Amino acid sequence: MTNTTALLHWRPVPLPEPKTLEGYYICLEPLDAQRQGDDFWITLHGPKADPDLWDFLPYGPFSSREAFNTWLTGHAASTDPLFFAVIDSRSGQAQGLLSLMSIVPEHGSIEIGHVIFGRAMQRTPRATEAVYLLAREAFALGYRRLEWKCDDRNERSRRAAKRFGFSYEGLFRQHRVVKNQSRNTAWFSLLDKEWPECRQAFETWLSPDNFDAHSNQQQRLKVLRMHYRR
Repeated sequence: MTNTTALLHWRPVPLPEPKTLEGYYICLEPLDAQRQGDDFWITLHGPKADPDLWDFLPYGPFSSREAFNTWLTGHAASTDPLFFAVIDSRSGQAQGLLSLMSIVPEHGSIEIGHVIFGRAMQRTPRATEAVYLLAREAFALGYRRLEWKCDDRNERSRRAAKRFGFSYEGLFRQHRVVKNQSRNTAWFSLLDKEWPECRQAFETWLSPDNFDAHSNQQQRLKVLRMHYRR
């Protein structure tokens, strides 16, 4: 009987590096608290900020700019999680941040996490492209498994994971205590063998040709992924 789980000639993969990743609508830049701090303070705490943004995160909202700067500076200095700022290509404004984290090069496992998108980029091609660029980078480095985890009550994050092509793997009950609440954590993953069809779907969906003059999508990402799966 053939062992279908055997992994031949596996070698540990490189660590991700803090570098700029270019897209159509955004670029991802290494998080820089000094250079991007003003944008983030306005985007995440200003009058147009999303009041629900911090509900399922282990930190925030922040009561002062000083506390926020300390938090942002700590994130910028981290290598795991490795944080990237989402920079809108038109305005040059930092509108969100996210990270590569739980990095295990010897097993080829990595996670996209700490996803914090300001209201201006939620449910836009910029948000989708930010996730695509990090996924593309992870698989280009040779990682076999890309993870997505969230509070099981976080419906927005659960929907996003499925839309991006991650498969639900199960629930870790009483996994964490976050803001003095017991958290059940939903686990999702995307594997290297699944990435080619997901990548095609992402790239077709993100193409400017997929949007009309009013920025309405012509084809849905889920439908495109099903198309390339055939």
